[in-house]
Amino acid sequence: MSLTYQSAGVDIDAGMELVRRIKQLKTPQKGVRWQVLSGIGGFSGLFELDWIRYKNPILVSGCDGVGTKLKIAQRVNLHQTIGIDLVAMCVNDLVTCGGEPLFFLDYLSFGKLDVDMAEDLLKGIVEGCHQAGCALLGGETAEMPSVYPEGEYDLAGFAVGVVEKEEIIDGSRINVGDAIIGIASSGLHSNGFSLVRKVFESDMEAFKDELLKPTKIYVKSVLELKKAVDIKGIAHITGGGFLDNIPRILPQGTKTIIKKGSWNIPLIFSEIQKRGEVTDSEMFRTFNMGIGLVIIMAEKETQTSIERLKALGEQAYLIGQVERGNKEVEII
Repeated sequence: MSLTYQSAGVDIDAGMELVRRIKQLKTPQKGVRWQVLSGIGGFSGLFELDWIRYKNPILVSGCDGVGTKLKIAQRVNLHQTIGIDLVAMCVNDLVTCGGEPLFFLDYLSFGKLDVDMAEDLLKGIVEGCHQAGCALLGGETAEMPSVYPEGEYDLAGFAVGVVEKEEIIDGSRINVGDAIIGIASSGLHSNGFSLVRKVFESDMEAFKDELLKPTKIYVKSVLELKKAVDIKGIAHITGGGFLDNIPRILPQGTKTIIKKGSWNIPLIFSEIQKRGEVTDSEMFRTFNMGIGLVIIMAEKETQTSIERLKALGEQAYLIGQVERGNKEVEII
């Protein structure tokens, strides 16, 4: 009997069907990003940089995944929000330096390609791109039966953005006395799920809606805020929580004081801490604790920033200040 690729576990026809379905999705291409010069399904994507709009454009890029949150999606068979998470993890990183996302590419890998499941994932990716205002320029779908078991998949994303060189936000101008604003998260976002899965092992179905809430995308709000106030530093609160992420943007000789009672911590974090008997320090190093993005600016900009963010639909809080120290975070 002669062997075929399909008998070895790879269904090319299923892959072509997925490409057909992707082309039917309302992807944020021309109209949102006129610079897109190619369609889905080619060997590569083409994007024209707008040289008229930018004086000294600097490209910024990022690559990420969603960690073991996808194991919960696979277990409860809900996959559409994972695509939003994927886009969010990448574009929220871009905007920390003031970058405006231009386009996004995805990589999906399956043990056995389930076209309906893949379509759900891609619908979420398309929605994430709409929220971020960037184009879905292309991607790759792989079927690897010897690497993943049937019913399981992994995914990764790659985003490219642009920022004017003189408008790059890198934390270098942060000074003692600056204020720290926290923008509320939508929940757990996409970090700490190896611990979350252990805590909710027996109750995952009951908590699935909370656990699979998509990561909030902050791009449009931050880019609008940037027009109104002088932002000195932005930290995306992902893996490592407050304790590891905020120091990444601090200059030497400074530290941050975070006031724990200055914002509303969602109940899901209290539930995790109680069920897992997790210490406060571990919680703040593992999870976002209800703050997805931290913004540092001069104290005089605080009220304007909070009011502007509220008008943009965000919940924002004054959560601390910058003091003299050694690039650390103190939570009081």
